[in-house]
Amino acid sequence: MGGAGLDVYENEPNVPKELFGLDNVVLSPHCAVMTPGSFEALDQLIVVNLKAFFSNKPLISVVSTE
Repeated sequence: MGGAGLDVYENEPNVPKELFGLDNVVLSPHCAVMTPGSFEALDQLIVVNLKAFFSNKPLISVVSTE
């Protein structure tokens, strides 16, 4: 992973600094969004929003450009 992987954690809260110097510890970026359940939920949200949009109904989740 190299130095780039550590850069992710240098700005994260609650990561003990002692972990960075250990040879038996692997730090990786937070990946909770990369789960099958999250992809299924996103797919469902997209379908619901598209159906609402093409039916001239309010969207379930609106993205603000402000």
